[in-house]
Amino acid sequence: MPAVAAGKIAPAFELATVNGGRLSFAEGLAKGPVLLAFFKVACPTCQFTFPFLERLYTQLREQNAQVWGIVQDSARDAERFASTFGVTFPILIDDSPYKVSRQYGISHVPSLFLIKADGGVEIFSDGFSKTDILSIHRSMAQLLTATPPALFLPNEKIPDFRPG
Repeated sequence: MPAVAAGKIAPAFELATVNGGRLSFAEGLAKGPVLLAFFKVACPTCQFTFPFLERLYTQLREQNAQVWGIVQDSARDAERFASTFGVTFPILIDDSPYKVSRQYGISHVPSLFLIKADGGVEIFSDGFSKTDILSIHRSMAQLLTATPPALFLPNEKIPDFRPG
């Protein structure tokens, strides 16, 4: 179980992005809900999950949806990951000693936290859970008062679960 579970207040942080900028969690929350997605580039479950997170981001970004990938690898490796898997949302670097990952109690990747604008964790999920991803999609749409299309396409064969 993560240190930051649903119903808890998420710890604030500021991290460098792969582009050399910085993102502040407090500034992000001022714009609305944030989906944090902790990952490692070599993780096969992360590689499977992130295109769906990109789809969610693309569907909701005009309503100020924020999805932030938080990687425990180098900026160079993270840029390669983003290019390979079509990720356009911001990726932040949590390098050794992985302070932010430890604050959130990350033990598996991917670990996803949907955080409301007030800083409260709405949903926590680790690994790939189709049900959890759909709940995140639905909750984020409700928080943004949006009506996005279906996240999973009818012709896609999506497993119910993939451990991280």
